[in-house]
Amino acid sequence: MFNKNIKLVLAALVIAFAVYQFTRNEIMTGIFLILFSGIFIFLYFKNEIILLAFMRLRKQDFEGAGKWLDKIKNPEAALVTKQQGYYNYLRGLMISQTSLTKAERYFKKAISLGLNMDQDLAVAKLNLAGIAMTKRRKREATTLLTEAKKLDKHNMLADQIKAMKQQMRKI
Repeated sequence: MFNKNIKLVLAALVIAFAVYQFTRNEIMTGIFLILFSGIFIFLYFKNEIILLAFMRLRKQDFEGAGKWLDKIKNPEAALVTKQQGYYNYLRGLMISQTSLTKAERYFKKAISLGLNMDQDLAVAKLNLAGIAMTKRRKREATTLLTEAKKLDKHNMLADQIKAMKQQMRKI
């Protein structure tokens, strides 16, 4: 994994070399280099390690995702703000299997840093509502559930939200 600034420097160097190729009438090489620099720009905004961890989580491989996330040593320096949000989101999803208090910390940090997709934000708030419900904080859980319901525009979490509301009635 390259640092985020190194990715931008590499993209600038490749674009500069592409311009040099254009001046030498090597048009196809210049076009290829411009497209190649797009990879570095893409990886600046979407971290490759986080993408690999998401692929592992999709297969329900929590240990593999944890190993990928462990490769990011200093997330504050190596990642853009939104990537830090997704880093904390993934950490919260994995740790929620074992420790709810640590997971709550990660989810709150992910929400404060921001997530790109409303669906991911809804899942984070739904998990936070579940943690608040287990800790008997009913008011906080209801506000988080209503926020999650507003963010869930495609009704993908409707069943989970209904189940949590029924559990809250029993408390």
